Amino acid sequence: MTHTSGLDSAALAAVRALLDDAFDGDFDDADWDHTVGGMHALLWEGSELIAHGAVVQRRLLHGGRALRAGYVEGVAVRADRRGVGKGTAVMAALGPVLRGGYEVGALSAADGADVFYQRLGWQRWQGRTSVLAPTGVLRTEEDDESTFVLPLGVPLDLAGELTCDWREGDVW
Repeated sequence: MTHTSGLDSAALAAVRALLDDAFDGDFDDADWDHTVGGMHALLWEGSELIAHGAVVQRRLLHGGRALRAGYVEGVAVRADRRGVGKGTAVMAALGPVLRGGYEVGALSAADGADVFYQRLGWQRWQGRTSVLAPTGVLRTEEDDESTFVLPLGVPLDLAGELTCDWREGDVW
């Protein structure tokens, strides 16, 4: 486990290459920007990076409160190592960071990954999602089904509204 600042250029290049490959070209510079600046779990086999996940800090608005959220980004496992627990190991490594520093965990699950996250205790958000954009609160209906939370001691109304802070690219 290390902060982005502790990764050298070769490690950062390996992370970016893994994410580019794992997301089949659907990982852009904004996605990369979302992935850096926090804590990283990296799983290496020799000199080959085979799995990665990161936690970055965000603010989520819910129930009249601004919650300190550990937002999970860039979870990926090399194609030839999937299905054997490497993703679970990465998420387990991120667990102490989430539990030790945040009021809630949150993430946006890639297509088909919802069962993976539910198996690890993450809960699908049942209510409406939105973003606090420069122009005000905007509804993000397209993110309702992919938003997951990990309650970490703060009461959450899963059927309520959940609003994320603004960022370029995909807001969730």
